[in-house]
Amino acid sequence: MNKIQMITPLVEMDGDEMTRILWQMIKDQLITPFVELKTEYYDLGLLHRNETRDQVTVDAANATKRLGVAVKCATITPNKQRMEEYPQLTEMWKSPNGTIRSILDGTVFRAPILIDSIHPVVKNWKEPITIARHAYGDVYKSVDMYTTEPGTCTMTFKGESGEEKTLLVQKVDGPAVWQGAHNKEKSIRSFARACFQYAIDTRQDLWFSTKDTIAKIYDGQFKRVFEEEFEKTYRAKFEELGITYFYTLIDDAVARVIRSKGGFIWACKNYDGDVMSDMVSTAFGSLAMMTSVLVAPDGTTEYEAAHGTVTKHYYKHLKGEATSTNPMATIYAWTGALRKRGQLDGLEDLVSFADKLEKACVETLNDGIMTKDLVGLVDQDFHATAVTSAEFIAAIRGRLEAKL
Repeated sequence: MNKIQMITPLVEMDGDEMTRILWQMIKDQLITPFVELKTEYYDLGLLHRNETRDQVTVDAANATKRLGVAVKCATITPNKQRMEEYPQLTEMWKSPNGTIRSILDGTVFRAPILIDSIHPVVKNWKEPITIARHAYGDVYKSVDMYTTEPGTCTMTFKGESGEEKTLLVQKVDGPAVWQGAHNKEKSIRSFARACFQYAIDTRQDLWFSTKDTIAKIYDGQFKRVFEEEFEKTYRAKFEELGITYFYTLIDDAVARVIRSKGGFIWACKNYDGDVMSDMVSTAFGSLAMMTSVLVAPDGTTEYEAAHGTVTKHYYKHLKGEATSTNPMATIYAWTGALRKRGQLDGLEDLVSFADKLEKACVETLNDGIMTKDLVGLVDQDFHATAVTSAEFIAAIRGRLEAKL
Protein backbone atom coordinates (compact mmCIF):
# COMPACT_ATOMS: atom_id res chain seq x y z
CA MET A 1 0.00 0.00 0.00
CA ASN A 2 1.04 3.59 -0.56
CA LYS A 3 2.06 5.32 2.65
CA ILE A 4 -0.05 8.19 3.98
CA GLN A 5 1.76 11.45 3.34
CA MET A 6 2.31 14.31 5.79
CA ILE A 7 2.87 17.99 5.01
CA THR A 8 4.02 19.60 8.25
CA PRO A 9 6.25 17.73 10.71
CA LEU A 10 5.33 16.85 14.27
CA VAL A 11 7.67 17.67 17.12
CA GLU A 12 8.81 14.31 18.47
CA MET A 13 10.20 14.23 22.01
CA ASP A 14 11.85 10.94 22.92
CA GLY A 15 12.10 9.86 26.55
CA ASP A 16 13.46 7.40 29.07
CA GLU A 17 13.58 3.78 30.19
CA MET A 18 10.81 1.34 29.24
CA THR A 19 8.65 3.96 27.59
CA ARG A 20 11.56 4.78 25.28
CA ILE A 21 11.68 1.11 24.25
CA LEU A 22 7.90 1.08 23.64
CA TRP A 23 8.20 4.37 21.75
CA GLN A 24 10.43 2.78 19.12
CA MET A 25 8.30 -0.37 18.94
CA ILE A 26 5.17 1.68 18.32
CA LYS A 27 6.84 3.69 15.58
CA ASP A 28 8.36 0.63 13.91
CA GLN A 29 5.25 -1.58 14.05
CA LEU A 30 2.24 0.74 14.01
CA ILE A 31 3.17 4.01 12.34
CA THR A 32 6.10 4.07 9.88
CA PRO A 33 4.90 1.03 7.87
CA PHE A 34 1.77 3.03 7.02
CA VAL A 35 2.67 6.73 7.33
CA GLU A 36 5.52 8.64 5.70
CA LEU A 37 6.27 10.07 9.11
CA LYS A 38 7.70 13.60 9.32
CA THR A 39 9.00 14.68 12.70
CA GLU A 40 11.40 17.21 14.15
CA TYR A 41 13.19 14.98 16.66
CA TYR A 42 14.38 15.99 20.14
CA ASP A 43 15.98 13.52 22.54
CA LEU A 44 14.64 14.33 26.01
CA GLY A 45 16.30 11.28 27.56
CA LEU A 46 17.82 12.19 30.91
CA LEU A 47 21.46 11.83 29.85
CA HIS A 48 20.98 13.97 26.74
CA ARG A 49 19.22 16.63 28.80
CA ASN A 50 22.26 16.53 31.07
CA GLU A 51 24.65 16.86 28.11
CA THR A 52 22.80 19.93 26.81
CA ARG A 53 22.22 21.38 30.30
CA ASP A 54 18.50 20.95 29.58
CA GLN A 55 18.62 23.26 26.55
CA VAL A 56 17.11 20.43 24.47
CA THR A 57 13.89 20.69 26.52
CA VAL A 58 13.64 24.42 25.84
CA ASP A 59 14.37 23.85 22.16
CA ALA A 60 11.65 21.17 21.96
CA ALA A 61 9.10 23.46 23.60
CA ASN A 62 9.93 26.33 21.23
CA ALA A 63 9.71 23.97 18.25
CA THR A 64 6.25 22.96 19.48
CA LYS A 65 5.20 26.61 19.51
CA ARG A 66 6.49 26.92 15.94
CA LEU A 67 4.98 23.73 14.48
CA GLY A 68 1.81 23.60 16.59
CA VAL A 69 1.69 19.87 17.42
CA ALA A 70 3.99 17.63 19.46
CA VAL A 71 4.09 14.09 20.81
CA LYS A 72 6.15 13.32 23.91
CA CYS A 73 7.48 10.14 25.50
CA ALA A 74 7.59 9.82 29.30
CA THR A 75 10.75 11.23 30.90
CA ILE A 76 12.63 10.98 34.20
CA THR A 77 12.55 13.89 36.62
CA PRO A 78 15.63 13.20 38.75
CA ASN A 79 15.48 13.11 42.54
CA LYS A 80 18.17 12.17 45.06
CA GLN A 81 17.83 8.46 44.24
CA ARG A 82 18.16 9.13 40.52
CA MET A 83 21.28 11.23 41.13
CA GLU A 84 22.85 8.16 42.73
CA GLU A 85 21.55 5.92 39.97
CA TYR A 86 22.97 8.21 37.26
CA PRO A 87 26.28 9.47 38.71
CA GLN A 88 27.13 11.31 35.48
CA LEU A 89 24.35 13.84 36.16
CA THR A 90 25.71 17.31 36.87
CA GLU A 91 22.45 18.71 38.24
CA MET A 92 19.04 17.61 39.52
CA TRP A 93 17.30 18.80 36.36
CA LYS A 94 13.75 20.12 36.53
CA SER A 95 10.73 18.26 35.21
CA PRO A 96 10.67 18.48 31.39
CA ASN A 97 6.87 18.55 31.56
CA GLY A 98 7.00 21.54 33.90
CA THR A 99 9.41 23.38 31.61
CA ILE A 100 7.30 22.70 28.53
CA ARG A 101 4.06 23.69 30.29
CA SER A 102 5.64 26.95 31.43
CA ILE A 103 6.94 27.87 27.96
CA LEU A 104 3.65 26.99 26.25
CA ASP A 105 1.50 28.41 29.09
CA GLY A 106 -0.59 25.28 28.63
CA THR A 107 -3.36 23.46 30.47
CA VAL A 108 -3.23 19.67 30.87
CA PHE A 109 -6.35 17.62 30.05
CA ARG A 110 -6.29 13.98 31.15
CA ALA A 111 -8.97 11.42 30.30
CA PRO A 112 -9.22 7.62 30.65
CA ILE A 113 -9.45 5.16 27.74
CA LEU A 114 -12.54 2.99 28.32
CA ILE A 115 -13.09 -0.59 27.18
CA ASP A 116 -16.13 -2.88 27.55
CA SER A 117 -14.50 -5.51 29.77
CA ILE A 118 -13.21 -3.16 32.48
CA HIS A 119 -15.75 -1.23 34.51
CA PRO A 120 -14.83 1.64 36.83
CA VAL A 121 -14.51 0.98 40.56
CA VAL A 122 -17.16 3.67 40.97
CA LYS A 123 -20.04 1.65 39.56
CA ASN A 124 -22.16 4.62 38.45
CA TRP A 125 -19.41 6.11 36.24
CA LYS A 126 -20.49 5.51 32.64
CA GLU A 127 -18.54 8.16 30.70
CA PRO A 128 -14.94 9.41 30.96
CA ILE A 129 -14.11 12.19 33.43
CA THR A 130 -11.52 14.56 31.99
CA ILE A 131 -9.25 16.31 34.50
CA ALA A 132 -8.12 19.79 33.45
CA ARG A 133 -5.04 20.65 35.52
CA HIS A 134 -3.68 24.16 35.78
CA ALA A 135 0.00 23.65 35.05
CA TYR A 136 1.62 26.72 36.60
CA GLY A 137 2.48 27.93 40.07
CA ASP A 138 1.11 27.03 43.50
CA VAL A 139 3.33 24.57 45.42
CA TYR A 140 5.16 23.62 42.20
CA LYS A 141 6.85 27.02 42.06
CA SER A 142 6.83 27.70 45.79
CA VAL A 143 9.76 28.45 48.07
CA ASP A 144 10.04 26.93 51.51
CA MET A 145 12.34 26.87 54.51
CA TYR A 146 12.80 25.37 57.97
CA THR A 147 13.54 27.46 61.05
CA THR A 148 14.63 26.25 64.48
CA GLU A 149 13.90 29.08 66.91
CA PRO A 150 11.01 31.26 68.08
CA GLY A 151 10.32 34.20 65.81
CA THR A 152 8.08 35.98 63.34
CA CYS A 153 7.61 35.40 59.62
CA THR A 154 6.28 38.12 57.32
CA MET A 155 5.60 38.28 53.60
CA THR A 156 6.49 41.47 51.73
CA PHE A 157 5.74 42.56 48.17
CA LYS A 158 7.82 45.42 46.74
CA GLY A 159 6.25 46.99 43.66
CA GLU A 160 8.26 48.62 40.90
CA SER A 161 6.52 51.85 41.83
CA GLY A 162 8.09 51.67 45.26
CA GLU A 163 4.90 50.67 47.06
CA GLU A 164 5.27 47.90 49.63
CA LYS A 165 2.75 45.55 51.21
CA THR A 166 3.61 43.39 54.22
CA LEU A 167 1.57 40.67 55.89
CA LEU A 168 2.22 38.79 59.09
CA VAL A 169 2.39 35.08 58.27
CA GLN A 170 2.76 33.73 61.81
CA LYS A 171 4.60 34.07 65.11
CA VAL A 172 6.01 30.77 66.35
CA ASP A 173 7.44 29.61 69.66
CA GLY A 174 9.82 26.99 68.23
CA PRO A 175 10.85 25.05 65.10
CA ALA A 176 8.57 25.59 62.10
CA VAL A 177 8.31 25.10 58.36
CA TRP A 178 7.33 27.86 55.93
CA GLN A 179 6.14 27.98 52.36
CA GLY A 180 5.43 30.81 49.96
CA ALA A 181 3.36 30.12 46.82
CA HIS A 182 2.18 32.35 44.02
CA ASN A 183 0.26 32.42 40.75
CA LYS A 184 -0.09 34.92 37.94
CA GLU A 185 -3.43 36.35 36.89
CA LYS A 186 -2.33 36.00 33.26
CA SER A 187 -1.80 32.27 33.77
CA ILE A 188 -5.09 31.84 35.63
CA ARG A 189 -6.91 33.59 32.80
CA SER A 190 -5.20 31.39 30.19
CA PHE A 191 -6.21 28.35 32.22
CA ALA A 192 -9.83 29.48 32.29
CA ARG A 193 -9.93 30.18 28.57
CA ALA A 194 -8.35 26.82 27.74
CA CYS A 195 -10.91 25.01 29.89
CA PHE A 196 -13.91 26.82 28.40
CA GLN A 197 -12.65 26.32 24.84
CA TYR A 198 -11.92 22.63 25.43
CA ALA A 199 -15.43 22.18 26.83
CA ILE A 200 -16.84 23.80 23.68
CA ASP A 201 -14.61 21.73 21.38
CA THR A 202 -15.59 18.46 23.08
CA ARG A 203 -19.17 19.54 23.93
CA GLN A 204 -18.87 18.62 27.59
CA ASP A 205 -19.99 20.34 30.78
CA LEU A 206 -17.22 22.10 32.71
CA TRP A 207 -16.86 21.91 36.50
CA PHE A 208 -14.38 24.06 38.41
CA SER A 209 -13.48 23.76 42.08
CA THR A 210 -11.23 25.55 44.57
CA LYS A 211 -11.41 26.35 48.30
CA ASP A 212 -12.21 30.06 48.20
CA THR A 213 -13.92 29.90 51.61
CA ILE A 214 -10.48 29.31 53.16
CA ALA A 215 -8.05 30.95 50.70
CA LYS A 216 -10.37 33.91 50.17
CA ILE A 217 -7.94 35.98 48.11
CA TYR A 218 -5.78 33.30 46.46
CA ASP A 219 -8.50 30.83 45.46
CA GLY A 220 -11.02 33.64 45.27
CA GLN A 221 -9.05 35.12 42.39
CA PHE A 222 -9.31 31.83 40.48
CA LYS A 223 -13.08 31.82 41.01
CA ARG A 224 -13.44 35.47 39.97
CA VAL A 225 -11.37 35.08 36.78
CA PHE A 226 -13.32 31.99 35.69
CA GLU A 227 -16.63 33.81 36.23
CA GLU A 228 -15.41 36.88 34.31
CA GLU A 229 -14.22 34.85 31.34
CA PHE A 230 -17.41 32.80 31.24
CA GLU A 231 -19.76 35.77 31.34
CA LYS A 232 -17.72 37.88 28.91
CA THR A 233 -16.85 35.30 26.25
CA TYR A 234 -18.30 31.84 26.65
CA ARG A 235 -21.82 31.88 28.14
CA ALA A 236 -23.64 32.33 24.82
CA LYS A 237 -21.77 29.46 23.17
CA PHE A 238 -22.34 27.18 26.17
CA GLU A 239 -26.08 27.90 26.02
CA GLU A 240 -26.12 27.31 22.26
CA LEU A 241 -24.50 23.89 22.73
CA GLY A 242 -26.61 22.99 25.77
CA ILE A 243 -23.58 22.57 28.05
CA THR A 244 -23.09 24.11 31.48
CA TYR A 245 -20.41 25.71 33.63
CA PHE A 246 -20.56 24.80 37.31
CA TYR A 247 -18.46 26.05 40.26
CA THR A 248 -18.27 24.47 43.69
CA LEU A 249 -15.81 23.95 46.53
CA ILE A 250 -13.21 21.23 46.04
CA ASP A 251 -14.56 19.00 48.84
CA ASP A 252 -18.11 19.26 47.50
CA ALA A 253 -16.80 18.58 44.00
CA VAL A 254 -15.17 15.33 45.14
CA ALA A 255 -18.48 14.13 46.60
CA ARG A 256 -20.39 15.14 43.45
CA VAL A 257 -17.84 13.46 41.16
CA ILE A 258 -18.16 10.16 43.02
CA ARG A 259 -21.97 10.29 42.71
CA SER A 260 -21.93 11.38 39.06
CA LYS A 261 -22.19 9.38 35.85
CA GLY A 262 -19.09 11.09 34.42
CA GLY A 263 -18.97 12.66 30.99
CA PHE A 264 -17.66 16.12 31.98
CA ILE A 265 -14.45 18.13 32.41
CA TRP A 266 -13.29 18.80 35.98
CA ALA A 267 -10.96 21.80 36.14
CA CYS A 268 -8.59 21.85 39.11
CA LYS A 269 -5.74 23.96 40.42
CA ASN A 270 -2.26 22.54 39.96
CA TYR A 271 -1.95 20.30 43.05
CA ASP A 272 -5.62 19.26 43.03
CA GLY A 273 -5.33 18.25 39.38
CA ASP A 274 -2.13 16.30 40.04
CA VAL A 275 -3.86 14.24 42.75
CA MET A 276 -7.30 13.90 41.21
CA SER A 277 -6.02 12.76 37.81
CA ASP A 278 -4.34 9.77 39.47
CA MET A 279 -7.47 9.05 41.50
CA VAL A 280 -9.70 9.17 38.43
CA SER A 281 -7.35 7.09 36.28
CA THR A 282 -7.02 4.40 38.96
CA ALA A 283 -10.76 4.28 39.56
CA PHE A 284 -11.36 3.85 35.83
CA GLY A 285 -8.76 1.08 35.59
CA SER A 286 -5.11 1.92 35.12
CA LEU A 287 -2.81 4.93 34.80
CA ALA A 288 -1.50 3.20 31.66
CA MET A 289 -4.95 3.83 30.17
CA MET A 290 -4.89 7.60 30.79
CA THR A 291 -4.31 10.10 27.98
CA SER A 292 -2.75 13.51 28.57
CA VAL A 293 -3.02 16.55 26.31
CA LEU A 294 -1.34 19.91 26.91
CA VAL A 295 -3.27 22.74 25.23
CA ALA A 296 -1.86 26.27 24.98
CA PRO A 297 -4.05 29.40 24.64
CA ASP A 298 -3.04 29.75 20.97
CA GLY A 299 -4.11 26.18 20.21
CA THR A 300 -0.62 24.63 20.29
CA THR A 301 -1.05 21.03 21.46
CA GLU A 302 1.28 18.41 22.94
CA TYR A 303 0.23 14.79 23.46
CA GLU A 304 1.76 12.33 25.92
CA ALA A 305 0.95 9.44 28.24
CA ALA A 306 -0.06 10.31 31.79
CA HIS A 307 2.22 7.68 33.35
CA GLY A 308 5.95 7.54 34.04
CA THR A 309 8.86 5.66 32.52
CA VAL A 310 8.05 2.20 34.02
CA THR A 311 11.46 1.75 35.66
CA LYS A 312 10.80 -1.72 37.08
CA HIS A 313 10.02 -3.15 33.66
CA TYR A 314 13.03 -1.40 32.15
CA TYR A 315 15.45 -3.23 34.42
CA LYS A 316 13.80 -6.52 33.47
CA HIS A 317 14.24 -5.54 29.82
CA LEU A 318 17.94 -4.86 30.41
CA LYS A 319 18.27 -8.41 31.76
CA GLY A 320 16.81 -9.74 28.51
CA GLU A 321 13.40 -10.53 30.01
CA ALA A 322 10.25 -9.93 27.97
CA THR A 323 7.94 -7.48 29.70
CA SER A 324 4.19 -6.98 29.62
CA THR A 325 4.19 -3.18 29.70
CA ASN A 326 0.98 -1.48 28.63
CA PRO A 327 1.63 0.82 25.61
CA MET A 328 -1.96 2.07 25.21
CA ALA A 329 -1.52 5.62 26.53
CA THR A 330 1.66 6.07 24.47
CA ILE A 331 -0.10 4.80 21.33
CA TYR A 332 -2.91 7.27 21.99
CA ALA A 333 -0.36 10.06 22.34
CA TRP A 334 0.75 9.27 18.79
CA THR A 335 -2.79 8.96 17.44
CA GLY A 336 -3.79 12.22 19.09
CA ALA A 337 -0.85 14.06 17.55
CA LEU A 338 -1.34 12.52 14.11
CA ARG A 339 -5.06 13.30 14.17
CA LYS A 340 -4.42 16.92 15.19
CA ARG A 341 -1.75 17.32 12.51
CA GLY A 342 -4.12 15.88 9.95
CA GLN A 343 -6.92 18.22 11.02
CA LEU A 344 -4.68 21.30 10.85
CA ASP A 345 -3.25 20.34 7.46
CA GLY A 346 -6.52 19.09 5.96
CA LEU A 347 -5.27 15.49 5.60
CA GLU A 348 -8.35 13.34 6.00
CA ASP A 349 -6.45 10.10 5.42
CA LEU A 350 -4.10 10.91 8.34
CA VAL A 351 -7.08 11.63 10.59
CA SER A 352 -8.70 8.38 9.45
CA PHE A 353 -5.49 6.45 10.15
CA ALA A 354 -5.40 7.73 13.74
CA ASP A 355 -9.04 6.72 14.21
CA LYS A 356 -8.43 3.23 12.81
CA LEU A 357 -5.35 2.67 14.97
CA GLU A 358 -7.33 3.54 18.11
CA LYS A 359 -10.15 1.21 17.02
CA ALA A 360 -7.61 -1.57 16.43
CA CYS A 361 -6.28 -1.05 19.97
CA VAL A 362 -9.73 -1.25 21.54
CA GLU A 363 -10.71 -4.29 19.44
CA THR A 364 -7.56 -6.08 20.58
CA LEU A 365 -8.43 -5.45 24.22
CA ASN A 366 -12.08 -6.39 23.72
CA ASP A 367 -10.89 -9.65 22.12
CA GLY A 368 -9.18 -10.49 25.42
CA ILE A 369 -5.59 -9.83 24.35
CA MET A 370 -4.01 -7.48 26.87
CA THR A 371 -1.03 -6.73 29.09
CA LYS A 372 -0.79 -8.12 32.62
CA ASP A 373 -1.81 -4.90 34.35
CA LEU A 374 -5.29 -5.13 32.79
CA VAL A 375 -5.96 -8.86 33.15
CA GLY A 376 -6.67 -8.55 36.86
CA LEU A 377 -9.15 -5.72 36.25
CA VAL A 378 -11.50 -7.34 33.73
CA ASP A 379 -14.98 -8.61 34.56
CA GLN A 380 -15.08 -12.10 36.07
CA ASP A 381 -16.95 -13.62 33.12
CA PHE A 382 -14.55 -12.13 30.55
CA HIS A 383 -11.70 -14.33 29.31
CA ALA A 384 -8.43 -12.43 29.00
CA THR A 385 -4.96 -13.58 28.04
CA ALA A 386 -1.85 -11.78 29.26
CA VAL A 387 0.74 -11.21 26.54
CA THR A 388 4.04 -9.39 26.25
CA SER A 389 4.25 -5.84 24.96
CA ALA A 390 5.62 -7.07 21.64
CA GLU A 391 2.80 -9.61 21.27
CA PHE A 392 0.19 -7.00 22.17
CA ILE A 393 1.52 -4.53 19.59
CA ALA A 394 1.66 -7.31 16.98
CA ALA A 395 -2.00 -8.14 17.66
CA ILE A 396 -2.91 -4.48 17.21
CA ARG A 397 -1.00 -4.34 13.95
CA GLY A 398 -2.90 -7.32 12.57
CA ARG A 399 -6.22 -5.62 13.22
CA LEU A 400 -4.93 -2.30 11.89
CA GLU A 401 -3.81 -3.88 8.63
CA ALA A 402 -7.28 -5.39 8.20
CA LYS A 403 -8.81 -1.93 8.52
CA LEU A 404 -6.40 -0.35 6.05
